[in-house]
Amino acid sequence: MTNPSLSTKRRRSEISTGIPSETDPKRFNGQIKSDMEEDTQSYYSDTDSQIPSTITKVVKSVVSIQFSHVANFDTETAIVSEATGFVVDNQRGLILTNRHVVGPGPFWGYAVFDNHEEAVVKPIYRDPIHDFGFLQFDPSDIKHMELSQLELRPDLGTVGTEIRVVGNDAGEKLSILSGFISRSDRNAPDYGSLTYNDFNTEYIQAAASATGGSSGSPVINEDGYSIALQAGGPLRALKCIQQQLPITRGDIQVEWQLKPYDECRRLGLTPEVEAKQRELFPEKIGMLVAELILPEGPADGLIKEGDTLISINDEPICTFIKVDEILDESVGKDLTFVIQRGGTELTQTIKIGDLHAITPDRYVEVAGASFNTLSYQIARCYCMPVRGVYINNASGSFELSPFEKNGWLLESVDDKPTPDLDTFVEVMKSIPDLDKVVITYRHVSDMHSELFRVVYIDRHWCSTFRLAQRNDETGLWDYKTIQENPIPPTQPTPKYAKFIDIPFIDESRSECSKMVRSFVQISAYCPISLDSHPYKKLIGHGVIVDAANGYVLVSRRNIPHDLCDVLIIFAESIDVPGKVVFLHPHQNYAIVKYDPSLITADVRTPKFGSKPLKRGETSLFVGYNYNMRLVTEDVKVSGVSSLNIPAAVYSPRYRGTNLQCILLDSKLSQECYTGILCDDDGTVRAFWLTYLGETNREVDADKTYRMGLDVTDVLEVIELLQKNEIPKHLNIIDAEFTSATVFQGRTRGISQEWITKFEEACEDEISFLVVDRIVASPLDQAPIPLKTGDVLLSINDKLVKEMRDLNIMYESDNIKFKVVRQKKEIELVVPTVDTDALNTTHVLFWCGASIQAPHHGVRQQMERIPSEVYITSRGSGAPAQQYDLAPISFITHVNDKETKDMVSFINVIKGIPDQTYVKIRLVSFDNIPIAISMKTNYHYFPTSEFKKLDSKWESIEHN
Repeated sequence: MTNPSLSTKRRRSEISTGIPSETDPKRFNGQIKSDMEEDTQSYYSDTDSQIPSTITKVVKSVVSIQFSHVANFDTETAIVSEATGFVVDNQRGLILTNRHVVGPGPFWGYAVFDNHEEAVVKPIYRDPIHDFGFLQFDPSDIKHMELSQLELRPDLGTVGTEIRVVGNDAGEKLSILSGFISRSDRNAPDYGSLTYNDFNTEYIQAAASATGGSSGSPVINEDGYSIALQAGGPLRALKCIQQQLPITRGDIQVEWQLKPYDECRRLGLTPEVEAKQRELFPEKIGMLVAELILPEGPADGLIKEGDTLISINDEPICTFIKVDEILDESVGKDLTFVIQRGGTELTQTIKIGDLHAITPDRYVEVAGASFNTLSYQIARCYCMPVRGVYINNASGSFELSPFEKNGWLLESVDDKPTPDLDTFVEVMKSIPDLDKVVITYRHVSDMHSELFRVVYIDRHWCSTFRLAQRNDETGLWDYKTIQENPIPPTQPTPKYAKFIDIPFIDESRSECSKMVRSFVQISAYCPISLDSHPYKKLIGHGVIVDAANGYVLVSRRNIPHDLCDVLIIFAESIDVPGKVVFLHPHQNYAIVKYDPSLITADVRTPKFGSKPLKRGETSLFVGYNYNMRLVTEDVKVSGVSSLNIPAAVYSPRYRGTNLQCILLDSKLSQECYTGILCDDDGTVRAFWLTYLGETNREVDADKTYRMGLDVTDVLEVIELLQKNEIPKHLNIIDAEFTSATVFQGRTRGISQEWITKFEEACEDEISFLVVDRIVASPLDQAPIPLKTGDVLLSINDKLVKEMRDLNIMYESDNIKFKVVRQKKEIELVVPTVDTDALNTTHVLFWCGASIQAPHHGVRQQMERIPSEVYITSRGSGAPAQQYDLAPISFITHVNDKETKDMVSFINVIKGIPDQTYVKIRLVSFDNIPIAISMKTNYHYFPTSEFKKLDSKWESIEHN
């Protein structure tokens, strides 16, 4: 039914527990490097064989297929890979390859021929069960070679036949593997659940060292016939296509296994029937036995596991091939099945079902997730009825696990059952945007456990609500909008919630007991990848800094940028929407505003201290741990240090820098994401925050740090908020500093006079601040005059003793620095940077890539910016992935036109038609220039933008 000598070697990847790999070499076609030259030499030295001349002819028919599955669907995930196929009809441009290459869902690709001409291919058929499919190309696209084809001769695939596997390695090298057919009746291999599996077929086993890259290669004999296509499957399908006839496929939802006679006897096969079968089929060693019968299928209740199949409509059965032939010609008809069960012969009349009818050919996208009808493939793995709404991409509002994006079966939404896809669509149409609804669902691997969850319906960021339908005429999936605009959000109304104060035995802490009224839970939903932060749902806590005007301080680990939805939950009881109004560029906090008129609970603004915490001071820690439970502990400040959070080198993003952090020697505090340090009278002295650090690539996880931010470092902003003034146009020094000891300062040329000044002024530790890194300026601005290694002495004639002296919000555009550079004391006028200008306000999606101006986290790690057009991420299965438009790089030219900024870039790409090659020049993060070509695909990956206009993000679609 497929390329069996290769399919038996094809391996499947396990379920991903992190970010998916771009190409899975275990499943798809990795690069074959199998001593090809030595193999080929041995073939051609065999003077008694016709193989050399045969190979010369065959290679003209073999093509390399570069393809992508552009969306998750059924058992498949979006992926880019390469495979092999071979022409079986050069007049109609038909290519035979594996079904797992064609895929059940949206496909996009092209074929590269032996002379390196290429042609776009479209899928026209993929078998519902067996591992073969057909692609079609336009023969007129191949102009410089004569097209040839291979003839399918499965009847020649007998045991002992010498074979050659002829494949292409990424369209560059010919790979030729030799072997002999050793078996022709092997059961199909099992690749695991939640993935495609071939079944109800016999595989040919050959001793050929085929590996991943050979998927779809022809297996030929010495006469050049393709023989490793077991009997009628592909050959029958090919003839139907050539005659423009429908390819009917019948099934009764029973999985059969070929079992040897001795095992059949143990299951109840009588000696009389065995003798008759051996007489009819002397070369066969066994019979077909029912392995699995799907509930509610045509054979449910009529055939049982362990039944041995004797005949269908009086036709004796010994192989899967005959079963396929009979069922495919009898869709909708009643057939008589004779079986043996426990030594008793039974006759059952079964109506043959349509295999195509239980193979999904459409899916629905809504709220950032994708859904299709549960397929035969998945149902067979878990012995389930072939029905229900299957979540093939559990993302967006329907993200049910950070590790598993598929495998979920949706049972109800908003207390309404969703037994099928059409009902699900109607239910979703009735739900307003921003609503929170309860869903019930199960995982197909554990149907005993019904799960439920409250989900937040996003129809504004993820505005698409459409149906995708497969079109085998065009090879594309046609999209139809189901609902242009969602029902508007329900307007919030004032609600009451009761706080339970913290019980303290010590009555002097009565004000501390009310501290719970200053905490809120923050739920942030980031719908897209921005500033190198991936899409995430983040839950944490924040501290109310002004209850009268509705302002909350929260860690930037929870709110990395303002293209997000924020819900603020009070007393774990009621929620109101929030809006990000301020993002501090260094100190790791964000300010979120809510409408205080919507809250009638006793929400309180705590008292804030005016003196910084010092080493050795005791304080009460109040915070929320991993389980979102409030905990308290008496702690002592173990240190106050100047430091910077380590950078995420492989994905530059926001991080805390120039920090004056409070450290605690407390196990409990390190278990808490959010908290405060306060005195016994309830005065807040510091905020306990979580800082996002570097990425550990070995375990695919982000490292986090937990430290305190002194209230005095935030007072300037808090005082503005309490006047109901949002911090705007406040300037900072845009450079990164580190501390140095007095000894290091002496070696850099600091005079004893300055050292004495520092010794007299410093209280905790004596140190100097040194410029560690200069932030790259925009292309239209000159770099600041500071240089790496400069030792700071004073700013505006004020001594610089610690990081706190740098974190001042300046109103002036320039400030005066006194530094030591190369052992010389010099004065500089350093321009400041507007904090508003550091926030991203524009992101573009083009051919599956997310493109924006390089954000502050990128500029912090670079000396200069090659271009203001920066690639932050790319989607799976997209042209950006297929042609290696690499993230964390800069686009400098498109079709040799310079693209210095987003405006010039958009102007260039607007004129690029669909399905055309584009020349793109890039500069990597390491300043290495690269040139690539990429083919556009606007059907599956249209161009769109998010732009921030008048403090509000707007979505812009491009035709």
